[in-house]
Amino acid sequence: MLSVLALLEAREKRVREETARLWEEAEQVQAALGAVEGALQRLAVARATVAEVLAEPPSAVAGPARGAMAGSPVPHRSEGMAVSVLAPDCQRIVSVLESEAGREGMRCQQLAVALGLEAVPAKIEGLRSKAKRLVERGWALQVRPGVFTALAVPSG
Repeated sequence: MLSVLALLEAREKRVREETARLWEEAEQVQAALGAVEGALQRLAVARATVAEVLAEPPSAVAGPARGAMAGSPVPHRSEGMAVSVLAPDCQRIVSVLESEAGREGMRCQQLAVALGLEAVPAKIEGLRSKAKRLVERGWALQVRPGVFTALAVPSG
């Protein structure tokens, strides 16, 4: 028959092993919590930074000194703004609309061909969206529905 002391020692050993296992798990949980809290902090900083940038006036975000990149928003045109603040694809559209071919106005299908794009509905609709955005922001004119031209047509 086992003695009471032996039973207590066995029980104590099991409790110590369980305690050690739980402490190890607690350390793992604490490390995971630290990682999650760090990620949460970085997201909060990123959100605050984006909010600050979006709160700036458009001229501060995309002023004449900064070159635009593909996919960047079209800034509202103000006096003295160069076409170089536009994204490269929008610069190309304005350039074609300012050319002799665009003087009387161009439909988006003609614009696609002039830009060397395949005149398929997806490309044409993309151009139509960009052309309308250029009109809304003061970089081009819509002379009649679906027909676009440059804002200031050179006289000649």
